[in-house]
Amino acid sequence: MNYHILTLFPDMVLNGLNTSIIGRAVEKGLLSIEAIDIRDYSTDKHHSVDDYPYGGGAGMVMQPMPICEAYDDLCNKIGKKPRVIYMTPQGTVFNQTIAGELAKEEDLVFLCGHYEGIDERALNLVATDFLSIGDYVLTGGELPAMVMIDCISRLIPGVLKNETSAEFESFHDNLLEYPQYTRPEEYRGLKVPEVLLSGHHKNIDIWRREQSIKRTLERRPDLLEEAVLSKKEVEFLNKLLKEQENRE
Repeated sequence: MNYHILTLFPDMVLNGLNTSIIGRAVEKGLLSIEAIDIRDYSTDKHHSVDDYPYGGGAGMVMQPMPICEAYDDLCNKIGKKPRVIYMTPQGTVFNQTIAGELAKEEDLVFLCGHYEGIDERALNLVATDFLSIGDYVLTGGELPAMVMIDCISRLIPGVLKNETSAEFESFHDNLLEYPQYTRPEEYRGLKVPEVLLSGHHKNIDIWRREQSIKRTLERRPDLLEEAVLSKKEVEFLNKLLKEQENRE
């Protein structure tokens, strides 16, 4: 996977991404990450990339020319027009399903906006996807881009040491991940569930699935509408729902 980040703050994204698991994946050649400084494509002697909005209003707007020139230069370099993601609160909320779709791409471009946004013409000419990481506003698109890159990269073969980790963590089958435990067996009076110490893998798998269902019901019940459940798991969920009704 090749990531190309169009940004005003290249050091911010490179310093954040070239660490830990993502950084090691870059070292191994599983990922490549380049930050393209949009200011390099400004023709202004001060390298300005923003101006006042037509029609008036607060703040400044990023100009279309530096962004489009940076994108055109990238396309010429890699020999194709890659998918371009613009981070905006107006976009579709990013989730694990979208991450899985994007992980199939060979190249991804992340366009990071600032100020009051980007001139609409640049978005019309460049952006292919409009994504959000939540219903709130940040100072720029760099942090959302880093969040998405981290999530997508975990799905690239070889990035995680344990290849099953990406499959069985939160949101597998639209369920949250089950509780995890490690040594010691008891800490401050709290014990590891006996089933996890039994060595009985089938019972452990059943317990984990049930805990995932229970946790999803408690914390993200909205996910259960599209959860992939067996007949027995549906019965377990119905039992939990009845218990919930009785408590209320």
